[in-house]
Amino acid sequence: MVKAKQVKKPSADVGQIRLIGGQWRGRKLPVLNSKGLRPTSDRVKETLFNWLMFDIRGTVCLDLFAGSGSLGFEALSRGAKRLVMVEKEVRIARQLELNLASLSGAEGKVVNSDAQTYLTGSPESFDLVFLDPPFHQDLLSQVCTRLEQDGWLAPEAMIYIEREQTSNEPSLPGNWRRLKDKRAGQVCYQLYQREQNK
Repeated sequence: MVKAKQVKKPSADVGQIRLIGGQWRGRKLPVLNSKGLRPTSDRVKETLFNWLMFDIRGTVCLDLFAGSGSLGFEALSRGAKRLVMVEKEVRIARQLELNLASLSGAEGKVVNSDAQTYLTGSPESFDLVFLDPPFHQDLLSQVCTRLEQDGWLAPEAMIYIEREQTSNEPSLPGNWRRLKDKRAGQVCYQLYQREQNK
């Protein structure tokens, strides 16, 4: 009995996400469990990608706090052209690389870095950015300012923000227009579109 328990124990360190639409619909990808890691729920994910239904194909995407990669992989499955995933924890980043490699034909890369450091690098123009940072760390306002001011966004880029309901509204660039806004459980999530400064 002791041996049986010891064999099962490591599996508790591995969860999974499921792709809910697109070419890899139903595909399950392993996720290493880590403190604070919260894959976006299927319910929220389905709502988000319904919002993006006519905008996702051919986009270049940035998943800035990648974690499980749930949002980024879903975007690839639904026709995004390319994906950059930023993840600061080494073991989680390695799992993201393995998952990306398992999706034959997927164009993407994983960057092992924290979001703030990544945004000090050479900017690339993204059409769609996913922002689902760790809760209770007040990262959104700083990150959004950098995305806007340092050239990381395409002229009409869309930005998805997921945060805890108890947090204060982040300070966002004035030319970001809110398109959608919804709540689920302890989470509120919003979709914005960048308008070019006149």
